[in-house]
Amino acid sequence: MSLLSFGINHKTAPVAVRERVAFAPNQLDHALRLLTADADVLGAAILSTCNRTELYLSMDGPRIENILGWLADFHHMTSRELAPHVYAHMDQAAVRHVLRVASGLDSLILGESQILGQMKTAYTTARITGAIDTLLDRLFQHTFAVAKQVRTDTTIGSSPVSVAFAAVSLARQIFSTFAEHTALLIGAGETIELAARHLRQNGIGRMIVANRTLERAHLLASELGGYAISLDEIQNHLSEADIVISSTASPLPILGKGVVESAIKKRRHRPMFMVDIAVPRDIEPEVGDLPDVYLYTVDDLHDVIQENLRSRQEAAKQAEEIIDVQVATFMGWIQSLQGVATICACRAQAEGLRDLELERAQRMLAAGRDPNEVLRLFARALTNKFLHNPCSQLRQAAYEGRADVIAVAQELFGIEE
Repeated sequence: MSLLSFGINHKTAPVAVRERVAFAPNQLDHALRLLTADADVLGAAILSTCNRTELYLSMDGPRIENILGWLADFHHMTSRELAPHVYAHMDQAAVRHVLRVASGLDSLILGESQILGQMKTAYTTARITGAIDTLLDRLFQHTFAVAKQVRTDTTIGSSPVSVAFAAVSLARQIFSTFAEHTALLIGAGETIELAARHLRQNGIGRMIVANRTLERAHLLASELGGYAISLDEIQNHLSEADIVISSTASPLPILGKGVVESAIKKRRHRPMFMVDIAVPRDIEPEVGDLPDVYLYTVDDLHDVIQENLRSRQEAAKQAEEIIDVQVATFMGWIQSLQGVATICACRAQAEGLRDLELERAQRMLAAGRDPNEVLRLFARALTNKFLHNPCSQLRQAAYEGRADVIAVAQELFGIEE
């Protein structure tokens, strides 16, 4: 039995290839059933995200070329098209890869935590489909425990390395609590949406979303419990905002020094934290000269992100050490399985001998033989039967000078030399 981790990711394939190989959620059940229909595939799970598509398989033999062909065929590609972009990890390397992926060590953003949730979803889907066997089940349970340990024992996820997260983290340095404050988000793209989610998670009191397209602003605001306005209405609401985060595609600044200065006067000089993520800038640089305004640009955030990324890289070294230990632990469990069949056979053989001698003893008792004599005969016969084959093999090993067999026997039977 072998473990295989097979797939592509952001390091090995461009987005054009990743898009073609991605599995839609409604394809997973069918794909898993097709995979496990192969007699050599004992268990399967599929992880498919924007940055990676991976198959996790337990197999009766490695047959990597067949898996490549299956993945290519499923997505209407040729093996030749797909082969330059795939990787395959077997057994111990497969275990290490899965642990690293779940811990965020193989992600585009080092240490990101979203991948663990995606992996749990992949496991649940495969389990519901009936595609998870004992080996994969144990691997996933071990993986989830290790990923949790990495999060608990290292600081790999504590430092923000996305622009949106960094912006919100800087805001927390100005305002110790968000509950009584208002945030104005200008724009409605991916970065603003992510910033809005971080603000909400941190308990922001009120949120205003301003966008050129009011419908898009309404969509985001309604999803996150905010209030939508158009860009033309910003001047009327700016004084309400303690936090301003802006990221639009406007070629000209949206907020000038005069507008912000008026808002600060209405606020009676209560501080205003502003982050301009846009390129070109949405907020005139001169706004940063105003008292009570804390203005940060995308370059300022870049410095924060780089510093935090260095912190995550140090934590990643600790995480790799944890994974080294946990890979060895899992491989030890797999190796222990190799003895299970022998142990079962040994017990079955011993129980067979016991039953034969027990039946013989019962016949002697039924014939009226003395019970004590029957017990002595039973014990002697059972002992002789149990030890006959081991003793014969040990005599032969001694005759052949095989000291290794003698040493193993001493270890098995707990005999001191």
